[in-house]
Amino acid sequence: MLLAAHALPPEASSPALDTHHLVHMRLKLPIARLLKVQRRWGKTLIKAASTSQKIMVEPRRARRRKSKLIEITSFGSNPGNLRMLTYVPPHLPDSAPLVVVLHGCLQTAQAYDEGSGWSTLAKRYGFALVYAEQSRTNNPNRCFNWFRPGDARRGSGEALSIRQMVTRMRRSHGVDPARIFITGLSAGGAMTAVMLATYPEVFAGGGIIAGLPFGAASDVRHVMAAMKKPRPRTAQQWGDLVRSASAHMGRRPAVSIWHGTNDGTVAVANADDLLSQWTNVHGVPEETFAQSAVGGHCRRTWLNKKGEAVVELTLIEGMGHGTPVRRTKAQASAGSAGPFMLDVGLSSSLHLARSWGLVRTKAG
Repeated sequence: MLLAAHALPPEASSPALDTHHLVHMRLKLPIARLLKVQRRWGKTLIKAASTSQKIMVEPRRARRRKSKLIEITSFGSNPGNLRMLTYVPPHLPDSAPLVVVLHGCLQTAQAYDEGSGWSTLAKRYGFALVYAEQSRTNNPNRCFNWFRPGDARRGSGEALSIRQMVTRMRRSHGVDPARIFITGLSAGGAMTAVMLATYPEVFAGGGIIAGLPFGAASDVRHVMAAMKKPRPRTAQQWGDLVRSASAHMGRRPAVSIWHGTNDGTVAVANADDLLSQWTNVHGVPEETFAQSAVGGHCRRTWLNKKGEAVVELTLIEGMGHGTPVRRTKAQASAGSAGPFMLDVGLSSSLHLARSWGLVRTKAG
């Protein structure tokens, strides 16, 4: 149903491979075929970016902004070879919340921060941010490698690098371990699903925008197929993939799913499968939900037996592949339009922050 509003954005968890990976894959798949898949993926991303540009509200031409993000170069063994960038507002309160943010394909941490408005919200409401940034060495299209077993498994690769960033933020800034959240777009959304599945004890909640369910693909050959038409699985099978990702037996993180109904990069069917996966994990019936409207769009909420919201699904009618933003003079906190940052009059960042208890004002 959806791949997460930006789950596989321009960045769409592109199956782009680095040379090292191609060498190790040649026994399983001819290099010529791998390159063909990569070219198809690149064309898909370019087309998605073009469509995004057409439907967004064009921002004014602005001078290159100085990044608000500070790079941390030492945070562990970093087996996934990712960059760690942070934003810590002045006078951060003791035991403040932390939000981990993952950009989409063809994006950088700075570009996603400027578009999503997360650092503006963090400064205004007193919480810390950490951005994981992908490199072209790992993936030519800067997509997080959510489909590679070595990067999507607890204790290794990119997943472990992101976990180490959280550990560094806890040690350096004393963030509240009970209020750590994660969100991402497209490939970043798919990697968000990976982190929620593999490190459920770390996160209180996650926001998956235009992303894919955990386990949707386990190698580059199946990425395009998963984006366009997810593999048929029952809710139990989707849930079992999450349960088998760690030995965790306790409370699971709440999950908020966002997707555009006109997403031509990551089919909205992925949103349906994400919903089936996480309602099953939380043990709530998929057919029982509360429905409301937010910013004129449909939102459905699933509650557990304690009355807590554990799964949310927000469908943005008519939106393509990207992160929903709202840019007005009165509300600069909502982010700004740009490639894969789509001004639909609704800020996913603001709504996620509010649902996580980070913002105490009425959402917009």
